[in-house]
Amino acid sequence: MPQPFAFATATEILFGRGQAAMAAGRVAALGRRVLLVHGRDPSRSAALAHDLSAAGCSVATFAVPHEPDMALIEAGVVAGAGMQAVVAMGGGAVIDAGKAIAALIPATRPMLDHLEVVGQGLPLDHPPLPFVAIPTTAGTGAEVTRNAVIGVPEARRKVSLRDARMLPALAIVDPALTDGCSRGVTLASGLDAVTQVIEPYVCTRANPLTDALCRNAIPRGLAALIRLMQAEDPQARDEMAWVSLCGGMALANAGLGAVHGLAGPLGGLTGAAHGAICGTLLPHVLVANRRAVTDRALAARLDQVGAWIGAAFGRPDASVAEAAALLADWSRAAGLPGLDALGIDAAACQAAAQAAAASSSMRANPAPLSADNLDALMRAAA
Repeated sequence: MPQPFAFATATEILFGRGQAAMAAGRVAALGRRVLLVHGRDPSRSAALAHDLSAAGCSVATFAVPHEPDMALIEAGVVAGAGMQAVVAMGGGAVIDAGKAIAALIPATRPMLDHLEVVGQGLPLDHPPLPFVAIPTTAGTGAEVTRNAVIGVPEARRKVSLRDARMLPALAIVDPALTDGCSRGVTLASGLDAVTQVIEPYVCTRANPLTDALCRNAIPRGLAALIRLMQAEDPQARDEMAWVSLCGGMALANAGLGAVHGLAGPLGGLTGAAHGAICGTLLPHVLVANRRAVTDRALAARLDQVGAWIGAAFGRPDASVAEAAALLADWSRAAGLPGLDALGIDAAACQAAAQAAAASSSMRANPAPLSADNLDALMRAAA
């Protein structure tokens, strides 16, 4: 019998090509005064704004030109005053921003009271506004998670605003919205998606439902990403959207590990892109975990991941170390920068290694890794 576990996700998920056409009517049913959160280019969401207006909604828009920080979220809360619902259409940064804004518009306490690590981590004092997430990249799975990652420049950290009620009322995952995504974004976000089905599978809090999601998604995600680095492929886009969704559900219900435990501090210290950091760290964390792990069942899971990665590159018999080398070499050849090229120097690595100890992601890592271990693997990823 499996150990008891809980599983929570968005109230409703619509998945598949063409599902974005349903958005306006579904959002209008949640509220007639709508804040539409979008990315740097408003043309991506212009059709949705038009459709919302045609559905009888009063629409205000708010742009997210970079990964969200406290100042941007506070501006979004001001822009969303009086709104009845929030919809975010964009990449992971846009969805995190929309999720945080929807959570904080009704709140009466300062944002810092609710932030983890740098604040008090208090639960929200009022339920969030209804929130709809429409991703346009396949990476973070933020459309089905209960937290939003927010930069705190004064502390040089990225931390989470987290509450179970922040799970979206509706997630619309339409892979067609990712068609034609740039090669660099596809690679970095795709490696983040793959990381987010690997880490929950090998973490200490995996459960039968997250296992079912991850076992299926890991080999599918690797194969689809390799295809997308060769040519645009709608079927591979569909696969990556599915893998990203699986990763979001898995991490929200099991946990992550050292890749994300380090990615948060590194992003906060340097401003480097989250997906690129994760993709660069993943092979080196896999090797460090396999060396340090003592639990036989977790070691077997890491070996299975190594076999899946090896198989994706024609080496199903590869050890974890051999598979990690194959993945690292392929990623570099596809254009993924190392930590040095991302502007992450030795001082940032040392600071991140110390800060990672306080990260919620590290608590589920399959093996204890010291600050020296973490610093060494980051040097290898340079």
